[in-house]
Amino acid sequence: MKKGFTLLELLIVIGILAILSTTMILVINPAELLKKARDSQRMSDLSTLKTAIAYYLTNASTISIGSTALTYSTIGTAVCGAAPANSSTTQGVDGSGWMPINFATLTGGSPIGGLPTDPNPSSLVTSNPARYYVYIASATTTNGFELIANLESTYYSSGTTNAESTDGGKITTLYETGSALDIATPAGASCFGYSGY
Repeated sequence: MKKGFTLLELLIVIGILAILSTTMILVINPAELLKKARDSQRMSDLSTLKTAIAYYLTNASTISIGSTALTYSTIGTAVCGAAPANSSTTQGVDGSGWMPINFATLTGGSPIGGLPTDPNPSSLVTSNPARYYVYIASATTTNGFELIANLESTYYSSGTTNAESTDGGKITTLYETGSALDIATPAGASCFGYSGY
């Protein structure tokens, strides 16, 4: 007599495997893991930019970190409001990129190869929320600047590691870093739905 699995036993095993795999997908949540990875990249990008600007400020013979106009990285349609906001898709480090600092003037060359852009960029006003990096030079603090990004994962924006509300910036729903975190946006500019930071 042959021994084997009955159809009922096979169906029960397949049902249990389906339940376990569904549970694992819900627990792991791959979409949230991708958002968390992109947020880690955003924070790393802004940290790299902050370090590069600090290096520029200490080593440049003539310092120019831009006017008080706000600039931001984007892939198309303007999202930061009126004329004071300047967007660019260019990643050049010679002052032609979305950030107006000419890192190429440093004696040893630029500390970064190119200006980073958001890992999941969105520039349409209708997209909610838009994703891009913002740079603002301070009008009041000498060589002060602020870098801003909008995080998307629950982990970093409202979860156990809420980087947006603990970064020291004025807006608890945006990730802010730089040497002057109290910069007001230029009149008429509105990024991420906020104006007059």
